[in-house]
Amino acid sequence: MPASADRSARLLSGLLLGAGVAHFAAPRPFDAIVPRVLPGSPRTWTYLSGAAELAVGAAIALPRTRRAGALAAAGLFAAVFPANVKMAYDWRHRPAPLRAAALARLPLQAPLVAWALRVRRNG
Repeated sequence: MPASADRSARLLSGLLLGAGVAHFAAPRPFDAIVPRVLPGSPRTWTYLSGAAELAVGAAIALPRTRRAGALAAAGLFAAVFPANVKMAYDWRHRPAPLRAAALARLPLQAPLVAWALRVRRNG
């Protein structure tokens, strides 16, 4: 594997591991964007998605499980898209910089999915 591909995998892993830790360290902002249509407590979904990010990040970090982990990351990035839509909707009356940040998350999902698929291909 070329050094740049390995570096890309490590960066993706770090992103996911950091996000996973954040779900446990500061869960309230994540609770707020859990779509209301999901059954159960938003905190449960926050912890489940955090655990998924930790598991996928760890899988990408290990060369033996990198390809499967990267494919799971692409699915995870797609699965959390409704939370980003909810955030953008909920923040529609917030100050312009916050609205812009919430809206910017929407198209960001596509490059994250593409990044994960590229890591899978190079894994």
